[in-house]
Amino acid sequence: MATHISSSAEWRQIVGSHTIVVADFYADWCGPCKMIAPVFESLATKHAKPGKIAFCKVNVDTQRDVASQYGVRAMPTFIVLRSGSVVDTIQGANPPALTAAVDKAVKLAGPGGGTAFSGAGHRLGGTPVARPSSSSAPAAAARLPLPRDLASLWRALVAFCGLYFWTLFSIDPYKAAENSPFNLKNPPAPRGQAPGSGRPAARPGFKTLADLGSS
Repeated sequence: MATHISSSAEWRQIVGSHTIVVADFYADWCGPCKMIAPVFESLATKHAKPGKIAFCKVNVDTQRDVASQYGVRAMPTFIVLRSGSVVDTIQGANPPALTAAVDKAVKLAGPGGGTAFSGAGHRLGGTPVARPSSSSAPAAAARLPLPRDLASLWRALVAFCGLYFWTLFSIDPYKAAENSPFNLKNPPAPRGQAPGSGRPAARPGFKTLADLGSS
């Protein structure tokens, strides 16, 4: 919203406290001034920022000192000031020229002074949402059950696939898995040794061809 200047002191205060000041020097009896007034007000509503960009309306009949300070002789006259110095002047009711001058001035003012919202936020019911810190992220990752190295992962993969195919076509899958060479928990005893003991395995009750030959 544009500020209507009521005194020279107010004008100096606004110029001294804003980076950019866009001033509309007008007169109540001026037809073109009334025609472009809505355009100026729209630009003010869009771009005005407290302490950064100000839009002012200066009545040349009541604020003669301010008008004469900038040599205003035609209405409307728009003056753009940056840090108190005039950087642009537009004479006449020319909306495209005024809009271009304001856009240029906004760029001269630099980025906005506002900061992005950075609160933690709240869940439904008013419970605050905890924002994870950078130090807690590695701790959370450390709790994941990942293998220690690629060798462990490879052994687990081979054991799984081996047990699967070893028991796939067996009559007793549980027994086959128990005696499978891929059983990492309870590996089968070496050939010739009884499972779970260091003693040699008992010879089978039937005779083989080798037994018949030696007898």
